[in-house]
Amino acid sequence: QVQLVESGGGLVQAGGSLRLSCAASGRTFSSYGMGWFRQAPGKEREIVAAISWSSGTTYYADSVKARFTISRDNAKNMVYLEMISLKPEDTAIYYCAATSTGLVFHYPRQYNYWGQGTQVTVSS
Repeated sequence: QVQLVESGGGLVQAGGSLRLSCAASGRTFSSYGMGWFRQAPGKEREIVAAISWSSGTTYYADSVKARFTISRDNAKNMVYLEMISLKPEDTAIYYCAATSTGLVFHYPRQYNYWGQGTQVTVSS
């Protein structure tokens, strides 16, 4: 069982940056694959970035490549999403998710555990 709590969201101007954090509970965190998803009003939840249990594999959606960076610290049970050059279209609720397989997956149905989400709003 893993519990996830996101933090770090907020209101930022276009071109600004934010760092999202996801704190995970559970002794087996280091074996889980982790992902960041986002959901804007009226849209489906979509993958933003994902990282394998060892950080050896990462994945980024095309829309965020070169702007977002996912990382994890297994010693601290933390996952991060560094976001720079933010755009208004990045506005969404951002969710942290965990998959017990330890792998990098792209679809929400492939993740077992979810946080409550943190709002990111980018003004133009």
